[in-house]
Amino acid sequence: MTQPLILAIESSCDETAAAVVRGGTDVLSNVVSSQIESHKRFGGVVPEVASRHHVERITYVIDDALTEAGVTIDEIDAIAVTEGPGLVGALLVGVSAAKALAFAHSKPLIGVHHIAGHIYANRLVQELQFPLVCLIASGGHTELIYMPEDGVYEVIGETRDDAAGEAYDKVARTLKLPYPGGPRIDQLAQTGQDTFHFPRIWLEKESYDFSFSGLKSSVINAVHNAEQRGEVIIPEDLAASFQASVVEVLVTKAIRAVKEKGGTQLLVAGGVAANQGLRKGLTEACQREGIELVIPPMHLCGDNAAMIGAAAIHPYRAGRQSTLAMNAEPGLDLK
Repeated sequence: MTQPLILAIESSCDETAAAVVRGGTDVLSNVVSSQIESHKRFGGVVPEVASRHHVERITYVIDDALTEAGVTIDEIDAIAVTEGPGLVGALLVGVSAAKALAFAHSKPLIGVHHIAGHIYANRLVQELQFPLVCLIASGGHTELIYMPEDGVYEVIGETRDDAAGEAYDKVARTLKLPYPGGPRIDQLAQTGQDTFHFPRIWLEKESYDFSFSGLKSSVINAVHNAEQRGEVIIPEDLAASFQASVVEVLVTKAIRAVKEKGGTQLLVAGGVAANQGLRKGLTEACQREGIELVIPPMHLCGDNAAMIGAAAIHPYRAGRQSTLAMNAEPGLDLK
């Protein structure tokens, strides 16, 4: 059976991306145009700047993806695009481009949830075995999702305040580290020691939810108190102490969710999945508990379009299409 070719587009935040994916698993191209240099001087993503860059880059990125894959738009079977969540202006650029292509070339249009994309990035590495649990950790999301079967999502835990990646960035700013701060905290933590012993926020005994706001405040207070006393803080130790708290909570709750929900795999997804401390902690815990761990390679942890193409294959085969009335949905729920 011929496997369908899907042209996927992702523009939810500050990466303009397009990819061609065959059958939901075979990546023929995956082009990403990053905006990090443009946002670095602001210390974070500026939505209007991001939207303008998407407008400038979207057609070039799509052309590059088709060229790299060695296919024409006529050979594409469907157009997939991130529908939400994300920055509304950024999403609109990708959605508009996808709708235009679908209309002009009479192709099916498939709207994809951004988090579903991160989950299905794992399918580009290894076939998924249901039921499973997925830990989402990124700048905007920290969630535990139970999937009893393909395309079915049950959010069993989520952050009540700061997402893990958001806390990383705020701590990095406190240490006056350049944007993006998360990877730099991770880098410092590799040579530091957990000397601060920051709190682990567990919430209610049975809860799978997360909270990192209190931890972030503890770190900021430690820095400010040291400055007032004229003490020198070792950045590596502060980073290692902060990361130890985050990793312990994420790993413990993820492992408990797999054991209690009866999952066969633990998937990890989102930008924080690239964090070396988290990868090490999960690997060691899963080996102890006999749980199969699936983590995408580094280049598939951040926002990219290949993951959108992977997530689109299930609705495509099920005959679920979006209409040209589809709009950007910045607060789209995962269903």
